[in-house]
Amino acid sequence: MAPPGRDRRRSGGSIGARGMTYRRRMVVLAAAVAVLAAVAAASVLHAAHRAGRRQQAQAGGPPVSAGHVSLAAGSRRLMVFRNMAWGPHRDELATVPAADPGGPRTASGVECLRFHAAAGTGICLQAVRGAVQDTYRAVVLDSRLRVLRRFPLAGIPTRARVSPSGRMVAWTVFVSGDSYAGTAFSTRTSILDTRTWRLRSSLETYAITKDGRSYRAADVNFWGVTFADDTHFYATLATGGRTYLVRGDDAARTVRTLRANVECPSLSPDATRLVFKKRVKGASPDAPWRLYALDLRTMRETPLAEHRSVDDQVVWSGPDTVVYAMAGDYGTDLWTVPADGTGTARRIMTAALAPAYVG
Repeated sequence: MAPPGRDRRRSGGSIGARGMTYRRRMVVLAAAVAVLAAVAAASVLHAAHRAGRRQQAQAGGPPVSAGHVSLAAGSRRLMVFRNMAWGPHRDELATVPAADPGGPRTASGVECLRFHAAAGTGICLQAVRGAVQDTYRAVVLDSRLRVLRRFPLAGIPTRARVSPSGRMVAWTVFVSGDSYAGTAFSTRTSILDTRTWRLRSSLETYAITKDGRSYRAADVNFWGVTFADDTHFYATLATGGRTYLVRGDDAARTVRTLRANVECPSLSPDATRLVFKKRVKGASPDAPWRLYALDLRTMRETPLAEHRSVDDQVVWSGPDTVVYAMAGDYGTDLWTVPADGTGTARRIMTAALAPAYVG
């Protein structure tokens, strides 16, 4: 018969061995569960991606795939825009060759509601989805779409612009209301210097000269900035039930009116013309605008060959043509028309919004 102490040692060793075996089994089980979870997640993502592609194909939308998107100048000119095609890349910044706007799209993974870019700087106005309520922010991007700074927004994004040098950025949001067609809305327009990160949070703090006289009013609204350079800009001023084209000086923090009935101006690459939307008599209150060009030297207006109402701030795609958004089957399509009143309007892209030309 073995001594009692030896029995106890054997018994203790057996229990320890069983404990180690149990722990090994639990480790193996945990690892197996983790692997199965990873496989299941990958399967779900793959299925979702395939479903998105099927949805896109069934809807007849343009082909979109993930890839590299850059705002830097390259060997060929590109369009960068918000992709509106249904599928896994909806609302992402995407790109196509400017010479082939209907071609396959490369999506970036960066989502924007409004976007513009110039000289390697991008401004992306985003929604931040919340459990109870969405919020919004302005995100300044570098040429590789990396975030440089974020700024909270006071309302729904509606307009965005970058100066030709890439230094100055502007955006407009609806603080109340969500349409320019009526009068029951309020906007806030901000200007940001991306070199110093100085933010002018509202153009309403700028001194206004209206019809040659100093002007102040509680109902002042600004929107639709377009930059001439890093100091001077044009924009829309609304007050007293009317709209005005203003020229602004950011350094002096002043604006002065130039002309009535001008909204969402867009300056030509040579800074000699503006294309804007103008309210026309007899039009529906819900669709009141028509596109016009304004020669800044003669102040002569010319109606463009787009006869529908356009509620957008156009983008110049070259020295003589502009691009703008119209309602389409996927939300919005992009159309183009000559800026001199000749020709006809034509659609160049389906399911796209907020274009910018780089390169």
